[in-house]
Amino acid sequence: MAKKTFEQAMKQLEQIVQDLESGDMPLEKAIKTFEDGIQLSKFCSEKLDETEKRITILMQASDGKLSETPFSGQNDGFVAEDEV
Repeated sequence: MAKKTFEQAMKQLEQIVQDLESGDMPLEKAIKTFEDGIQLSKFCSEKLDETEKRITILMQASDGKLSETPFSGQNDGFVAEDEV
């Protein structure tokens, strides 16, 4: 089975929410669907945590020491390699 992507998991989670909100599902199926949704939610949360860690930028200070700077979402004067 192929590895699930964040986008696929989010799409499935959105469908589960719609299905549960419709109220047309038998109780046992609703419980199973809810459990599936919880697992997808945990998967997405873990992926977001991993991504946040990867986005942390290591900056070298003038004294040569490395310090971590959280990604601010702004350009901060850095240029991506493909923009050079």
